[in-house]
Amino acid sequence: QVQLVESGGGLVQAGGSLRLSCTVSGRGFSTYPMGWFRQAPGKEREFVAAVNWSSGHTIVADSVKGRFTTSRDIATNTGYLQMNSLQFEDSAVYYCAVRTISYGPPWSKVNEYQYWGQGTQVTVSS
Repeated sequence: QVQLVESGGGLVQAGGSLRLSCTVSGRGFSTYPMGWFRQAPGKEREFVAAVNWSSGHTIVADSVKGRFTTSRDIATNTGYLQMNSLQFEDSAVYYCAVRTISYGPPWSKVNEYQYWGQGTQVTVSS
């Protein structure tokens, strides 16, 4: 069974930074990407960024490009989402997710991830 535990959310002023962490336990996920998604009240869950466990290759959504980066630490099975220059519009619940099934690119589809973290709230005050 694959489990994900997130941490690092909180309240921050606009222009500030936060780093989210997501530690994964279990098997079968390390060949595939870890995705980061967010969901604001009344909106659909949207893709933010993803990192491939084996290669380290990353992609980020256009809406956060230049401000957010993602990475992973294979030794600790932990993925990270570094968020800089946060804006009010970035306020949402952030989720990490992994999968154990092969899909082709892109890595941005919500329904292609099987296992999800519990979510962590990020609130940016303007």
